[in-house]
Amino acid sequence: MLAHGARVLTDGAYPFFSDRMNYPDGVNMMANTSVLAVSLPMTPITVLFGPHVSFNAFLTLALAVTGISWYLVLSRKFVSSRLAAWVGALFATFAPSMIAHAGGHPNIVSQFLVPLIIWRTLALRTPGRAIRGGLILAGLLVWQAFINLEILFMTAVGLGIFCAVMAISRRKAKPAEIKTFLRGLGIAAAVTLAVLAYPLCVQFFGPQSYHGLPEFVRYFGADLGSFTAYAQRSVAGNSITAGRLAQNAAEENAFFGWGLVILFFGLVVWMRRSVAVVTLAGVALFFGAMSLGPSIRLNGVDTGVPGLWALLHSVPVLNSAVPTRWAMAIAPIVGILLALGCQRASDLMKAQPAARGPVRVAMITAVAMALVPLVPTPLRIAPMDPVPDFVTTGAWKQYVDDNHTLVALPLPDSSYPDPMRWSAYTGQDMRIASGYALLPNQNPLDPTDRSALFAPPWRPTSGLMSSIKQGNPIPEITETRREMTLADLRYWKAGVVVLTPQVRDIEMLRAMTELLGFQPTWTGGAWIWDVRNLVDAEKVNQ
Repeated sequence: MLAHGARVLTDGAYPFFSDRMNYPDGVNMMANTSVLAVSLPMTPITVLFGPHVSFNAFLTLALAVTGISWYLVLSRKFVSSRLAAWVGALFATFAPSMIAHAGGHPNIVSQFLVPLIIWRTLALRTPGRAIRGGLILAGLLVWQAFINLEILFMTAVGLGIFCAVMAISRRKAKPAEIKTFLRGLGIAAAVTLAVLAYPLCVQFFGPQSYHGLPEFVRYFGADLGSFTAYAQRSVAGNSITAGRLAQNAAEENAFFGWGLVILFFGLVVWMRRSVAVVTLAGVALFFGAMSLGPSIRLNGVDTGVPGLWALLHSVPVLNSAVPTRWAMAIAPIVGILLALGCQRASDLMKAQPAARGPVRVAMITAVAMALVPLVPTPLRIAPMDPVPDFVTTGAWKQYVDDNHTLVALPLPDSSYPDPMRWSAYTGQDMRIASGYALLPNQNPLDPTDRSALFAPPWRPTSGLMSSIKQGNPIPEITETRREMTLADLRYWKAGVVVLTPQVRDIEMLRAMTELLGFQPTWTGGAWIWDVRNLVDAEKVNQ
């Protein structure tokens, strides 16, 4: 994504689609979180130091700037106590769900615009500034749309519910406020839709667009038991418990622990006279219900009880959401409530000096018992496999051009994305076949099925190499298999087939050699088969 953004600026590439991976079909970048709002500004870092440095800078800055943004908004618009603002900001930034996604989803943890969007939405009430307020909000919404639409959608849903309830509760006391708010909101909506109309059309109707996530992903609900459990990256958590309650380590979205759950309800009861607090709690519970998915699970067991999401998971647009991620939206709400609770305690100590000691001890104890077990442990890191010299030295250029691609063995997917990193190293000048991305299903038995896959549709060669990599024996290499491999290579317009040292590399080398009928050469730390003559022979015959 970062290399694509750099290419948009340096080479004038089309921002919303790319054929540099998964050739010849390409990838719909709008439907794959292109993060253009980040990748474009980070182009100098990507070009000068490489996409891996840019990625780490992106991830680090995403968390840092999100925390600063939350603190500034909370301290200036919600509470007067700096300590209260820091407590809320730190939780909203380093909640277990944020740490889980920090392992590989910097676009999701880049939530620095969320507090600004909340602030500017509530500021639409200010009389006489409808146009200015609407334009500022529109700018923030468009900016967030090019970072992560999923976060924007959840923020919009939460704000919509909150503002609707608050408007009803204040309709008699401040009727003019609603008209002012709606005027500014209308301007923001009109400008946002005008700017995003074309990109969204590309996302939902453009080349390689898809309609809904795979069916099994739409059933990724948060386990009801996870809300009181601890994530594996929290000091009180462990991988065994978390692994039983979450689909994978990146989707530990609802792990708040018993302490915080009790504190959450305690704060709501304590501040129940505030309509805003009760409404925030209601929105959090709504998000929690949405996150449970179509069927509620408890401690790893399907209860058979349908969840709220069962009514919505097939609705267009909503069918592109992962239900468990609705629990992510609870963390900012909890952060706000923590800030408000600490502020309430501070105000109480000022109003009743005699109670200062007991109130301070009670608040510090409650917050510590809830948050200390959630303190994140360092993210796991692992050294990257080096990019082969065949790529770094530019040796690939004699095989890959406008008419040829590089085919890696096995074909890149979620379990082996390295070839995509090689392409990024070259600034995406090296075009590759296949890739790990959300791509439309191409089921010949059901041409209307456009649900997403996490890899290109199956082809004989990619399926064979994947099977061998997984440990299955090499099947008999027949003439039919050779013809299918040749057809695949011609479909991909392969110029070179590349195999780097890895698990089961000898088996894949033997299979591809038998399929092609000639031995590879060892060049730049990789076995390579020059297949240009085989692929181009079709053009000559035609």
